[in-house]
Amino acid sequence: MTARIRVHIREGGGPPYRQLIDGIRRQIERGALLPGERIPPVRTLADDLGLAPNTVARAYRELEDGGWIVGRGRAGTFVTDRLPERASDTDGALKDAADRYLRRAAQLGVDRETAIRAVRRSG
Repeated sequence: MTARIRVHIREGGGPPYRQLIDGIRRQIERGALLPGERIPPVRTLADDLGLAPNTVARAYRELEDGGWIVGRGRAGTFVTDRLPERASDTDGALKDAADRYLRRAAQLGVDRETAIRAVRRSG
């Protein structure tokens, strides 16, 4: 299944490819796009957003060069399993991920200690 990418390209918001890069990165950072998740093919996303395929292809190339996504040939393009590290941001990003995990566990009706035990078992 392919993930849905929601990016609003604004007039006057800078180059569309840059807005697309920023939008996809934010979705990956926030967990809206998960590691290993397949993202739409270039032409599909271009049609969805009303952009030229070359604009989307350029954004995908830059995201791949930056370590955010990975192309796997005919299988498609996927969110990388590991986010690119920003040395000064690693602790903050880890805290945000832990907070999101614990909030999601609570939504599922799982208490904090059970959620933490689940993480320890998976490691």
